[in-house]
Amino acid sequence: MLLLSDTHCHLDLDTFDEDRQGVLDRAWQADVQSILIPEVDVTSTSTAVNLSETDQRIHIAIGVHPNSANTWNNDTLSVLRRLSSNSRVCAIGEIGLDYYRDRSSPELQQDILLQQLALAAEVDNPVIIHCRNAFPALFAVLTEWLASLPASARHLRENPGVLHSFGGDAQQAISAVSAGFFLGINGSITFKNAVTLRSVVQAVGIDHLLLETDAPYITPAPHRGKRNEPSFVVYTNAMLAQMLNISPEHCARITYNNACKLFRW
Repeated sequence: MLLLSDTHCHLDLDTFDEDRQGVLDRAWQADVQSILIPEVDVTSTSTAVNLSETDQRIHIAIGVHPNSANTWNNDTLSVLRRLSSNSRVCAIGEIGLDYYRDRSSPELQQDILLQQLALAAEVDNPVIIHCRNAFPALFAVLTEWLASLPASARHLRENPGVLHSFGGDAQQAISAVSAGFFLGINGSITFKNAVTLRSVVQAVGIDHLLLETDAPYITPAPHRGKRNEPSFVVYTNAMLAQMLNISPEHCARITYNNACKLFRW
């Protein structure tokens, strides 16, 4: 038996509406022990909350994605603060910076990121960070945030969060893990052209990695071209184990324990 976790899965999206229970059944059958659903805005939380209340293995994170920054209004932060009190919420996210897609200004993205990082410090919950073409700017913000964490944020000071779907190079990865962050590894590691990501894995090692699918996106080989789902995390685990020359069981157990450490499952 494997101890697998899917630490980033958009199971609340409507692409799963017709067979969501079947998707969950396949995940549990594939030895997935925990699934984390990150939100991208405050209007889409009800499905995730309802799912988390039906099964203790389903957890949620709340936040506003940088590509949803234009949805932010004067009430958003208070709504997030209220949602953060839900016992099923274990992180603030998916938040961050995205300078690849031109859906909101860098200034607005940075503003709402800072507000949500402050909320994470207030409630002492780790952050799930989205970063695309923005690592220098993002890491500068995160470094300053880490230095300003209050003594009351005991968990955050040791376990600040995860850089989801990590797409940087080995040096950036080393900087991130040196600051205490985990790196999220998904199905892209099974792609033939994932040379940089493989160098990242070799540079930081298993103790700093989390498994994720980012379903329904980034479907791993051998299912590329199909909708991704949590059960497919087994392929990411197998490739990661092969690269690190460890057994799939050991790889799953360590990454699962990493997730437990960060999200307090």
